Amino acid sequence: MNFLNNRPSLLLVINLIALLACVALLTSVYITIGMSSTWLLVLVISITLIASLLTSFKRQDQQIIQVVRALANGDHTLGFSVHHPMRQHFEGVKQQMQSARFDAEQQSEFLKALLVHINLAVIVFDVKGNVIESNPAVAKLLGKSVGHLNELSHIGTIILAAQKNLQSTVQWQHGEQEDTLTLQVSIAEIQGQARKIVTLQSIHELLLNKEQQAYKRLTHVLTHEVANTITPLASIAQTCQSLIPKDLNFIDEENKQDLTLALNTLASRTQYLGEFIASFRQISSLPLPNLMPSQLDIILARIEILHRQQLHECNTTLTIDIQNQQLVMLDSAQIEQVLINLVKNAIEAVKSHSEQQMRLVDNYDIKNQISLTVGQNKTQQLYVEIADNGAGIGEHVREMIFVPFFTTKQRGSGIGLSLSRQIMINHGGDLVYLTREQGACFRCIFG
Repeated sequence: MNFLNNRPSLLLVINLIALLACVALLTSVYITIGMSSTWLLVLVISITLIASLLTSFKRQDQQIIQVVRALANGDHTLGFSVHHPMRQHFEGVKQQMQSARFDAEQQSEFLKALLVHINLAVIVFDVKGNVIESNPAVAKLLGKSVGHLNELSHIGTIILAAQKNLQSTVQWQHGEQEDTLTLQVSIAEIQGQARKIVTLQSIHELLLNKEQQAYKRLTHVLTHEVANTITPLASIAQTCQSLIPKDLNFIDEENKQDLTLALNTLASRTQYLGEFIASFRQISSLPLPNLMPSQLDIILARIEILHRQQLHECNTTLTIDIQNQQLVMLDSAQIEQVLINLVKNAIEAVKSHSEQQMRLVDNYDIKNQISLTVGQNKTQQLYVEIADNGAGIGEHVREMIFVPFFTTKQRGSGIGLSLSRQIMINHGGDLVYLTREQGACFRCIFG
């Protein structure tokens, strides 16, 4: 029954039977009466049947070729008739290809979504340095989209020169901020073409955390080992000083003065060392911030009121520029302490610079200025910028200004900037120094 419903097979069988009958008849007529009009008629019919068979086979081949090509191109509209002998096999192959294509598309969508949502910056380059593929983390990390290796300056040079897999650490200038990145280059063949797969990740925060942990371990050792020795030394020095009677006779009066001076020096230096260790404790035991939504303009207004008298005494103008009214999560007490430290440093800087210029230049009348600015950087981070028109910070000490207990002041403790930076790091941000043509500029960045 299936055979009768299969029209192409039925036609093929009928043509073959008719052809065989014609061949038999053609042979019988030729043997009986030789070549005649009947024999020629049967010959023509035989040739027609052969041509029909060839045409049928050719039509079947063309149909199969068209269906296979359409299937290869993803076009599933073409197919075989219901009773075609290859229909069942064709449907099985089509389902397998559709399933494989669907799985591949799902895998591709998964990988694309993964690249979009991971923080690791991934870029794929061809041999000429053109970007083949990248994820959004690239623009977020580098501050711009990348189309060619030339746009990555020294990092692009390293990637272009890499002839094998490479791992390195590089510096990247993102606007006014400098970042430390890990660079990994992998060379692979993708779709028959050589490709360089580059991954970039910032380790700036990790390095800061490691640095803070190192300082905390150091302070723990110092406070434990040194403080236990300093306290009894100070007590002994004060006791010895009180035990010296006023009427004690020395062979030489100068010896008595030397003894008194030595005990006073010992007491004062041990007291200073005690205060020094207390400063260490302050850095190592800094509490975590109690974050609350706050407005920076209100905090800056309080800072201005707090320093109004000092500003008046040193003839300094403080201006506040609020470019962004956005709420920010912060600990008001800790942030106020940071701003107090920075404004205090700015007042001292402009005052010192003004006094130096007055000694060097007659009729020096440049106005001392300090500005507090609230704005937003290219990475949508809110910041407070404290700038002055003082002498600025020398290039040779800029790398040391955030090191605990490093100071260029005669009476400075060296913990103000370090403590301020740690507070900003605990807020998920950072405290950075920005180079200006004149004066110093510190930027408190919130995460």
